[in-house]
Amino acid sequence: MHKHLTLLAFLVLAASAPAQTLVNTNRSGLALQGYDPVSYFTDNAATEGSADITSTSGGATYRFASAEHKQMFDADPSKYTPQFGGYCAYAVSRGDTASIDPEAFQIVDGRLLLQYSKSILATFNKDTSANLSKADANWPKLLAERGH
Repeated sequence: MHKHLTLLAFLVLAASAPAQTLVNTNRSGLALQGYDPVSYFTDNAATEGSADITSTSGGATYRFASAEHKQMFDADPSKYTPQFGGYCAYAVSRGDTASIDPEAFQIVDGRLLLQYSKSILATFNKDTSANLSKADANWPKLLAERGH
């Protein structure tokens, strides 16, 4: 019985603990190097955001090109935030993290994926499905090791 109570107490504490986060930001907490996360979806383009139009989500600050984009983001941040904390998806598929080029991006199954460079994007796309599966499998371990 004592083992069950200990396990139950652990599960309750684990469930109430804050979620780990690992987000690719600069020193001031700016994500996506200031690019508008919504523009990737609405315009299929990397568009720089304005320092005057921002929102915070998951400990990162995002900039937007328009008030409309900010409203869209605020209504559903998880829809627009990049996968893998905004780190290079190819690097995550290899069990590591790397910075990104905000213009090396794609939307896959409604998910914003960013890459280190356009040449790495091409490498990732040689087998998008397998690389994305590897990244999905590696992300929890990276989050546990490097997150806060």
